[in-house]
Amino acid sequence: MDKTVVFVYGNFNILHPGHLRLLKFAKESGDYLIVGVNSNRIAGTTRVLDEQIRLESIQSTSFVDESFILDENVLEYIDRLKPSIIVKGKEHQQLHNEEEKILSTYGGKLLFTSGEIGFSSFNMLEEDFKSVRYSDIQHSHKYLQRHAIEKDALFKMVENFSKLKILVIGDSILDEYITCNPIGMSQEDPTIVVSPISTKKFVGGAAIVAAHAKTLGANVVYSSVVGNDESYDFLKKYLEELHIDTKLYKDSTRPTTLKQRFRASSKTLLRVNHLKNHNISKELESAIMKDIEETIEDLDLIIFSDFSYGVLTNNLITKISSLGHRHSILMAADSQSSSQVGDISKFVNMDMVTPTEREIRLALNDFESGLVVLSDKLHRKSSPKYVFTTLGSEGIMIYNSKHNELLTDNIPALNNHPKDVSGAGDSLLTCSAMATCVGATIWESAYLGSIAAAIQVSRVGNIPIKKEEILKEIDFL
Repeated sequence: MDKTVVFVYGNFNILHPGHLRLLKFAKESGDYLIVGVNSNRIAGTTRVLDEQIRLESIQSTSFVDESFILDENVLEYIDRLKPSIIVKGKEHQQLHNEEEKILSTYGGKLLFTSGEIGFSSFNMLEEDFKSVRYSDIQHSHKYLQRHAIEKDALFKMVENFSKLKILVIGDSILDEYITCNPIGMSQEDPTIVVSPISTKKFVGGAAIVAAHAKTLGANVVYSSVVGNDESYDFLKKYLEELHIDTKLYKDSTRPTTLKQRFRASSKTLLRVNHLKNHNISKELESAIMKDIEETIEDLDLIIFSDFSYGVLTNNLITKISSLGHRHSILMAADSQSSSQVGDISKFVNMDMVTPTEREIRLALNDFESGLVVLSDKLHRKSSPKYVFTTLGSEGIMIYNSKHNELLTDNIPALNNHPKDVSGAGDSLLTCSAMATCVGATIWESAYLGSIAAAIQVSRVGNIPIKKEEILKEIDFL
């Protein structure tokens, strides 16, 4: 089927919300939007900025598929292009529009829009998904001094991430962010009414842990179980484009877990989860173990990323852990319990675990003891070497089981203005475990993990943290 091509043209001196609304309407009216920016010659005295600056403004928007400097009579260009639709502002509707004559020769349409919608600039919303505001990240110099942590040492550790080969195993999740325009309250019943503006998908769960590890520089093997569905295709393509050695096992009894977040005005209004959380079959367990046994010799680190959706069964955890210990491989684990019930204590003899306060209390069924007591109880129950308890806006508490050293310390949250806290724990787990694996002390690995978490919460959605971002932040020390 041929694409419906939409054409818009104009001077676009200062790209304002009215332009963005017009472009959004134009994009939604067809499949492929082409924008012609009038050249300096065509615009004449009505231009304010140079043609290249005006073109760059159009190219920076998210609606436009193709743009160019229009330096010819627009009617001649339209006659040659023959777009299906031309979109103009509502103010042109009562005027004579020369384009109509050409459009009538081949069945094209002329549409008008006022752009009158309650709409925050889509491109500002897009910035929420990708921009890192380093000014919001405040370092804890007292902590750095307390542990004599040197800037150059941190640089070297991060550079050494490229020497690692890592296995990440756990539950795959797709996070879908649906950005909405809040319209108001329904008059029929007390229901919030919104209109979707954009949809954006990110990998989550264990998949984002694998992505973090890869973009931080490591060679990564990723193992997970997914459904035979459209989300599987998205996940596989995304991970393979990152050059992650991806081993996805299809299970017809479950969908690939999808979490939809409906957001408006930088706040999440509602989350809808599409999932099944029964344990995988014995056959899938055997297939996973067979592949891991074939790659175990080359591994430096195993990261378990558990969301209690059935991939990491107790049997599989025991077998992989035993294999890891026999080959002296460092192991780290997280078992999340944000909207479900996990148990971090089922991961025995780990080098590092990173529970939230709620997760550690659930694992121990203890809702009264202090954090140090909780960490000690978890150590006695499942013997993790290090426990990093994440405390949201209070940062993390570090527990060191080596009692001949400092037992505990804490790092305050390094970003006090988070945009989206989901994914902070995954980035902390990944970066801290990798740092420990290249020889960092517990205090150094906790701080590098805290930097990663601070970067992660500075933007909306799970976006893999790049090594260059960590190095840039270290450079501010």
